[in-house]
Amino acid sequence: MKQRIFYGWWIVFACLWASLLGNALGLFGAGVYLHAIAASNGWKNSTVSGAISLFYLVSALLLIPVGSGISRFGPRLFVAVGAFAMALGVVGVGRAFEPWQVYLAFPVMGIGWACLSTTAVATTLAPWFERQQGRAISIASIGASAGGMLGPPLILAGIAKLGFASTTGIAGGIVLLTLLPLAVLILRHRPEDMGLQPDGALESRSSGRRQGGGWDRRTAMRTPALTSTITAFGIGMSMQIGFLTHQVTLLSYSLSNQVVAATITTTAGAALAGRLVLIKFADKLDIRGASSAVLTLAAVSYCAIAFAHGPLPLICACALFGLTVGNVTTLSPILVRKEFGSSSFGNIYGIASCAIQFFAAFGPSFYGFLHDASGSYRAPLVAAAALDVLAAWIILGGRNSLSAKRSGHTLAS
Repeated sequence: MKQRIFYGWWIVFACLWASLLGNALGLFGAGVYLHAIAASNGWKNSTVSGAISLFYLVSALLLIPVGSGISRFGPRLFVAVGAFAMALGVVGVGRAFEPWQVYLAFPVMGIGWACLSTTAVATTLAPWFERQQGRAISIASIGASAGGMLGPPLILAGIAKLGFASTTGIAGGIVLLTLLPLAVLILRHRPEDMGLQPDGALESRSSGRRQGGGWDRRTAMRTPALTSTITAFGIGMSMQIGFLTHQVTLLSYSLSNQVVAATITTTAGAALAGRLVLIKFADKLDIRGASSAVLTLAAVSYCAIAFAHGPLPLICACALFGLTVGNVTTLSPILVRKEFGSSSFGNIYGIASCAIQFFAAFGPSFYGFLHDASGSYRAPLVAAAALDVLAAWIILGGRNSLSAKRSGHTLAS
């Protein structure tokens, strides 16, 4: 008899869609909102950048309870709350005409993005996969790249034809009409609740699932493995999110609206290509070595963007940057899941992603203030390149540090 599809892959599909909408309207949409709000109101970039930083900061503060809550209670409630908050925040951004309204709408979006984030996706998938956990997270993360490819161009086109308020209203409706049914009908907590085993196995691989089990947050935070992961990916995500937030404005200085939209789509398409490569090799790679290489490539791309002359070199440099976008986001949960195990993942990655997101919250303001101070984006881009080189070195510094710590932790327990 033909074996049925393992239900965990339906969970992956639901997470992929949540990631698509969360990133289309949150991570990638933020840059469109910044440009639209600043241009229509005559505000400085730094004014709106502060609100977007608040968006990431609110999200960061919620990642610990989101990770722990999904690990304990399952993802249904959190994804439903995320859908409502994202929809409300996006609609509010489209109807904000005073700075205080902007600073109210973006934190509400931050609640939504926390519940639809990589942390939420990775924690949802952690109980369902053991041998294929890297592949499962990578496939679900394709939604983020698809969101980057589809979201900004569609939002820009919608603003041009329908106006900002109508476009964000439609976007909010799509979130509610599609995510709520997935949360109720598809998402489940653990495979054991359905009489299944991780990866669709016929028998439990308990030895694999106990690997790294029993880690508490305090002990994990003392390990160079986790601190190096948080620091390196915190820097990388901060520089990445800062650039993505300002990409539309940066490109608008020298490109038409149509070419700007095409360049953003190219960036997201390159991110998708990078994620597809990761899907194939995620469970075989030296994750720390791969992370260092991705961060180094990101540094090269920032320098290329900073010194690009003419549309074609700028577009190519953005495509080079795009190759790193998805993997900087995806590699951190894969690394934590691999080094600390599934049983501790919700708690450990919750605090790790909170710290990473806290770093990232300052990225938009970092670019905004350096831009306003220097009069161009060259200064923040060169600074971002230097910081990413530092991050690439830091992630390698945590290599092989966990095995000794795990031995001591096991003896103590």
